[in-house]
Amino acid sequence: MTQSSPTQLPAGLDPALVPRHVACVMDGNGRWASRRGLPRTEGHAAGEAALFDVVEGALEIGIQWLTMFAFSTENWRRPRDEVRYLMGFNESLLVRRRDELNDMGVRIRFAGRRDWRVPRRVLRRMDESTALTERNRRMTLTMAFNYGGRAEIVDAVRALVAQGARPDRIDERAIASHLYFPDHPDPDLVVRTSGEYRISNFLLWELAYSEMVFSDVLWPDFRRQDLFDAVAEYQRRERRYGGVAE
Repeated sequence: MTQSSPTQLPAGLDPALVPRHVACVMDGNGRWASRRGLPRTEGHAAGEAALFDVVEGALEIGIQWLTMFAFSTENWRRPRDEVRYLMGFNESLLVRRRDELNDMGVRIRFAGRRDWRVPRRVLRRMDESTALTERNRRMTLTMAFNYGGRAEIVDAVRALVAQGARPDRIDERAIASHLYFPDHPDPDLVVRTSGEYRISNFLLWELAYSEMVFSDVLWPDFRRQDLFDAVAEYQRRERRYGGVAE
């Protein structure tokens, strides 16, 4: 399914400077719930509305690649009940919303380790969602699930070693070609919510030259206008990639 890009952008955005790939650290669910006297799991549930409003906003302005940090390799350290909830929530989220994403022309992908810690039923839902949407090209939505930036680099190097690569043949291009999705362009813009100023092991290889925008908004309150504000900030910056401006 292929759909055209938007013809009119929100006021203040330059259509020629819309980032091709935006990545987002969805942070602040627990604090959002705590401030309301609710269990942390309620914050994760509330974050679903933010996720889909941001997806719709990204489609509205023509972002082609959107990567969301859903569950990290470090998140297994959280309380067992919260981890169990997150596994079930992500499974039900896929079942409830994948048809909607498919109808919008969104391709769904998952980046991360498929190890013994991820329940098999969740892996099945992930595979079903990927298969359902694999021909869509309006936007690629990648959920970083059981993902760690260091783990991704380690896995890439392990793959090269397993293939018998000579040390003098292992360069940046070789490693990049063995990342989870070599066809993903590097993020132009990375957004982190909740006022935290950390990368948190997210896309360590890919964000070498990404622009970073930090929002004070807790993730459950984040909406497409906040995304548009981040894109506007991105458009005000000068990207030099280690060089100097002309």
